[in-house]
Amino acid sequence: MSQSSASPPPSPSAAPGRASAQESAQVGAQENAQVSAPADAPLRLLAVDAEDLDVLAAHLQDALVRVADMAYLPAARRFALVGSRFDWCALQEGRKAERARTGLQFDYVARVSHTGFDRSANEAVLNVLHISFEETDAPAGVATIHFSGGGALRLEVECLEAHVRDLGERWSAAATPAHPVEDADE
Repeated sequence: MSQSSASPPPSPSAAPGRASAQESAQVGAQENAQVSAPADAPLRLLAVDAEDLDVLAAHLQDALVRVADMAYLPAARRFALVGSRFDWCALQEGRKAERARTGLQFDYVARVSHTGFDRSANEAVLNVLHISFEETDAPAGVATIHFSGGGALRLEVECLEAHVRDLGERWSAAATPAHPVEDADE
C-alpha cells in the first residue's frame, strides 16, 4: 500500500550520490518515527496487488455511487468513479460519522462489463460492498466491484493499478451503515 509523500531536497553541500550527516540523521529519524496523518487528512491510496486492494476496498466499503458518476474511458484504458465514502476510521477514532467525496480510478483497463443493475439508470445509487482481484494471466486479471443487491462491475485489467483519493468535500453522515449477520441455521 503506498501513500504519497515528499522527501526533503538534497543538500547543495553534499557530494553527488552521498547524503550529508544531517540528511542521514533526518531520514533515519523519519524511518523510525511512527508516521500518522492528521485525523481529517484526505485519503490517498494506491493498490498494485490483491493485498493492497483489500485495504483500499475496506476504505470504500459502504461508499454510495450514482450510476452516472462511473465512466470507462477506453482510449485512456481507464475506469473511474466518484462516490460518497463512509469514513469508518473517523468512527473508530471516536469522531462523528462522516462521508467524504472520493474518487476511485483503475488504470490499464481493457474491458468493462456489469451485471445486476441498469447502466442507463443514471440516478440509481449503488452501495459498494467489496472490491476483489483475481489474477488470470499474471500480471493481468479481473477486478470486481461488488455492490449490495447483487450488482457488480467487472474490470479486465492488464495489471492492477488502482488509486483512491478524497476530493475535499466532507459532511456529517445521516446514518451509520449496518451489516446484520444472519445465522446460518435460520
